[in-house]
Amino acid sequence: MTQSSFNGSALPRNPAGPLSRRSLLRGAAIGAGAVTLPSLLTACGSGPGGDGKTVTLGSNASDAVPKKAYAQAFSAYEKQSKKTVEVNTVNHEAFQENINRYLQGSPDDVFMWFAGYRMQFFAKKGLLTDISDLWKGFDGFSDALKKQSTGEDGKQYFVPYYYYPWAVFYRKSVFEKGGYEIPRTFDEYRALAKKMDQDGLDAIAFGDKDGWPAMGTFDYLDMRANGYDFHISLMSGEESWTSPRVKNVFDLWRGLMPYHQQGANGRTWQEAAQSLQAKKSGMAVFGLPHPGQQFGATDREDLDFFPFPEIDPAHGQDAVEAPIDGFLMSKKAKNPEAAEDLLKYLATPEAELRYLRSDPNNIAVNESADTSSYNALQKKAVELVSGAKQISQFMDRDTRPDFASTVMIRAIQEFINNPNDVDGLVRDIERQRKDIFAAE
Repeated sequence: MTQSSFNGSALPRNPAGPLSRRSLLRGAAIGAGAVTLPSLLTACGSGPGGDGKTVTLGSNASDAVPKKAYAQAFSAYEKQSKKTVEVNTVNHEAFQENINRYLQGSPDDVFMWFAGYRMQFFAKKGLLTDISDLWKGFDGFSDALKKQSTGEDGKQYFVPYYYYPWAVFYRKSVFEKGGYEIPRTFDEYRALAKKMDQDGLDAIAFGDKDGWPAMGTFDYLDMRANGYDFHISLMSGEESWTSPRVKNVFDLWRGLMPYHQQGANGRTWQEAAQSLQAKKSGMAVFGLPHPGQQFGATDREDLDFFPFPEIDPAHGQDAVEAPIDGFLMSKKAKNPEAAEDLLKYLATPEAELRYLRSDPNNIAVNESADTSSYNALQKKAVELVSGAKQISQFMDRDTRPDFASTVMIRAIQEFINNPNDVDGLVRDIERQRKDIFAAE
């Protein structure tokens, strides 16, 4: 297996800061080629037609833990198949921002991506290869997983690999020392945050420099206050962002803002997770891999989580955010037979477990996967998701990629900077929603 890597330094620099850079990306998201950005995602294939034994793979696993875990999974495949996997690793955020240009340019044979709407969007644009025939031979995937892997045309395009729930993470020792109790309601959550603040902690670790981490907080506030169905309709462009229900979500969040770490737009999610690990913060809304990657073996048993608290009893804690990651085959694959062979392997429980041995911060999706080696957090994560009445994928996966990357990243970062102008914020979002969704 060979690796090539790009990093965030290749992104265009702008002295005005990340918001201006995000605005510049609008053209890349809506109409590839409208803005001249460097091609960060460049396939490393072997030319038209390929050699039959080499499959190229576009990877967004730029962080150390998942990068190593994927490398071991691909290495196992190479030994078994006698084929070569050429991995093109790109900074995670750069990958997401440039995915449209990548797929319309010279993409790799296979690439990492997300289930649900984010997959359906590119399938509808004709940028993915239909793998329905492969799915006929897959075992161990539930009907729900198949649905998340299916395009609007009823065909399958996605191979699910693992999932991970979002929740509120904390250190048991910090709760024990402070005499803190797990909150079930939003009022209890806010009261706990206030107590932590009085005790000298940053109650809620918070970093949104990368643009997407804060989306998880919005999603849970919306689903808890307005319910899953409204949230999905909002993400689908079917609801107005100026409605009282949406304004209420931002008002609830504004009431929590004094207890979030200040300066979030200048802090990465890794730094926020490290703050939790260092016992400088009391809680953090994250996906399982995020704090998991920052806690070493010596203190991993001290990490725990609880479901995001209830706001409206009518919705309780029914919905759980549990994104599914996996693989797609690009329409322009140069080595389709080799790509199909790799996808067949990645759909097996053995392939999932090979990955999870090095990254125990995710959960296998294949029902035949051996879970006997799961740690306490993984077992608890399975219970959380299996008990959910609804599963969401995450804001930037449940809505159009262009709306997420060019509207909501900027909007949420502006809200973090100034949470007091909710009316102006939602009017701006609504204006852009109409423009973007009208283009469908």
